[in-house]
Amino acid sequence: MLIKRSPNGIDLPFSSEITPREVFEHRRTFMRQMAAGTVAGGALLEMLSREAFAQGVNPKLAARANAAYALAEKHTAYKDATTYNNFYEFGTDKADPAENAHTLRTRPWTVSIEGEVKKPMTLDLDALLKLAPLEERVYRLRCVEGWSMVIPWVGYSFAEIIKRVEPTGNAKYVEFITLADRKQMPGVGSRVLDWPYTEGLRIDEANHPLTLLTLGMYGETLPNQNGAPVRLVVPWKYGFKSAKSIVKIRFVRDMPRTSWNRSAPSEYGFYSNVNPNVDHPRWSQATERRIGEDGFLTRKRKTLMFNGYDVASLYAGMDLKKNF
Repeated sequence: MLIKRSPNGIDLPFSSEITPREVFEHRRTFMRQMAAGTVAGGALLEMLSREAFAQGVNPKLAARANAAYALAEKHTAYKDATTYNNFYEFGTDKADPAENAHTLRTRPWTVSIEGEVKKPMTLDLDALLKLAPLEERVYRLRCVEGWSMVIPWVGYSFAEIIKRVEPTGNAKYVEFITLADRKQMPGVGSRVLDWPYTEGLRIDEANHPLTLLTLGMYGETLPNQNGAPVRLVVPWKYGFKSAKSIVKIRFVRDMPRTSWNRSAPSEYGFYSNVNPNVDHPRWSQATERRIGEDGFLTRKRKTLMFNGYDVASLYAGMDLKKNF
């Protein structure tokens, strides 16, 4: 048997190797229920899934750090980034996704790529993971409600997908369609949005090196509540543009009708670039609250144009108050 030794020679486990007390006690309760015959069938699978989910069981992803995107800002704590989320398929409260997303099954998983392309294809998760070298990129993510995070994401430029499917001259936009399965996603039964959740980019935005097809974060595969197993991260736009749990990508001629734009067009424009000079109808976008900096005396941060990213050339000559 392999015995791990701490640096000081005392045969004690590291704190990171100790099962959290709440998980251990949950397991003891679970084992007692099994012995008593009170857990069976679907309930057994449900409890197994919840236990694995509670322990944060996410495989590691080997990725090289891309120095061009090594943002010199403190990373948001993993716990904060995985327990404060917008993912309405699992509930509208920020804590709901972490509580409910254990029901999402991320294997098998396929993403179909179709529309105005010369080489349509369907890729499973393993093919997506191998399509291009994985990189770790540290990006800010700014949400329209006024909060932000700094997260080390793992993935590669969406341009790698574009290169392989070879869009035709008719392809002006890219539409992203996400999973909508009531059996796995309790929020899909609500009327808060028209499902499935749909987002879109202009093709030059999608082809920009910053646009990340994302398969992990913090050196691991994506947690379910953060958009597993594959999502988009577009760091100069508000967070809702970064579609989660993608199952279909379509290259199209016309601007796609996106979910929040359909739901509230006066509040959510197609472009949705981070812009401190364009207020949401119900609040200012001039400042933001960085998650993890919640002290009573902590000042809000000033919101940066395009979230601080150099993408202004994409919108040369456009009225960004009209095209918000």
